[in-house]
Amino acid sequence: MAKPFSPELDHLIEGYRRFRTTGWTPRLERWHQLREGQEPPVMVIACSDSRVDPAQIFDTDPGEMFVVRNVAALVPPFETSPGYHGVSAALEFAVQVLKVRKIVVLGHGMCGGCRAALTQELEGTEPGEGGFINDWIGLLRPARDAVIHAHGTSGRPAERAMEQAGVKVSLANLRTFPCVRRKEAAGELRLRGAFFAISDGVLHVLDEDSGEFLEAK
Repeated sequence: MAKPFSPELDHLIEGYRRFRTTGWTPRLERWHQLREGQEPPVMVIACSDSRVDPAQIFDTDPGEMFVVRNVAALVPPFETSPGYHGVSAALEFAVQVLKVRKIVVLGHGMCGGCRAALTQELEGTEPGEGGFINDWIGLLRPARDAVIHAHGTSGRPAERAMEQAGVKVSLANLRTFPCVRRKEAAGELRLRGAFFAISDGVLHVLDEDSGEFLEAK
């Protein structure tokens, strides 16, 4: 006799059944197209936070976005040192193989990774005990000084400033990749920054000329 699923997995299985009824069967033609390959026009780099699903926020269909999610929606700078470069590999695939035409870096409110970068609460922790997170959010250290100079290290204004600064850091790091620079200069690729506020559900888009995040209309 098969063992019963846990309540958490039961919930997922129920969702799968709804998907088969409302997401798979009515869209069979679309799924048949997708089995031949994918041609998403957009890559979205977003946070792993369970509250911020790009497919929900942008209300997209399968195959419309190539999505990479990680702690704080960060992009590392271009490096050729030995190691495992997961985000860089996904970026390379999206730009060089899928030939996406736009990359959106999507930051969000109440981001734990950005808050930890601001407070440095994980400094000195061992790998597996917070150290991996601390090393990763170290990508935000160059932006931290300006944030704490203007807002300190605690409170919602400081956190929001750090979250939005993180989007700008990732955009800057994207432009260290030769393939991104080349395609952006040729007009074949466009980079955009965005910020989703969990508190009110409002999306803001970065105006890179002014450095301000403006509400999407």
